[in-house]
Amino acid sequence: MRGTFYGIGVGPGDPELLTVKAIKAIEAADVLIAPKTEKKDGSVALKIARPYLKEGVEIVYQVFPMVKDFAKNPEAWEENKAEILALLDAGKNVAFLTLGDPMFYSTYIYVFRLMEQEDVEIVTIPGVPAFAAIGSRLNRPVVEGDDILAIIPGTADRADIEKILSAVQSAVVMKVYRNAPEIIDLLAENHMAEDAVLVSRAGLDDEKIIRDIGAQRGEPLNYLSTILARRN
Repeated sequence: MRGTFYGIGVGPGDPELLTVKAIKAIEAADVLIAPKTEKKDGSVALKIARPYLKEGVEIVYQVFPMVKDFAKNPEAWEENKAEILALLDAGKNVAFLTLGDPMFYSTYIYVFRLMEQEDVEIVTIPGVPAFAAIGSRLNRPVVEGDDILAIIPGTADRADIEKILSAVQSAVVMKVYRNAPEIIDLLAENHMAEDAVLVSRAGLDDEKIIRDIGAQRGEPLNYLSTILARRN
């Protein structure tokens, strides 16, 4: 009998933000899939979940390519899919750990697309997204009243970002990286930079909070970051 496949959101960084349901699933798993990139050792998601790992749990590291258009490149993921299926066929419960929420700009979504094609029981457990954790961490409302909120990937086309920022009162810009100066300029043009805050590595030991984001204009970031902004 095949095991169950779990997609578990571990939040942005603080292990105490994991839900009770997530912790129970981690404790029940026979195998934990820890995603990592080719450029870095270890897995941030695994580090966050480590306080809840049971003794002897099997940990499998999988490297996932940074593919922008998954629909055109599913073969890049097939090897990882085959490895997961082999574990499930052995009757093991397999938990895939992912940062933030599994269904929100997550690597897990690509894995889920492949696994749902198989005869596999899938249980997806939500996690706290970075922007929600940042708002609470800083005692800063993300959106309130009748404000319209836009959640924008910093990797989007400049024209699309400009159009969206002009139409909303509040914005969360995620995946801000080396294009930080350009993103900050766009926020300034839309009167959303003065009170904005930028956070890198939210909830982790090397968390970085920048409240005067104008000072960041000429300096690209070393980590993916999130900006919370609101029109003045």
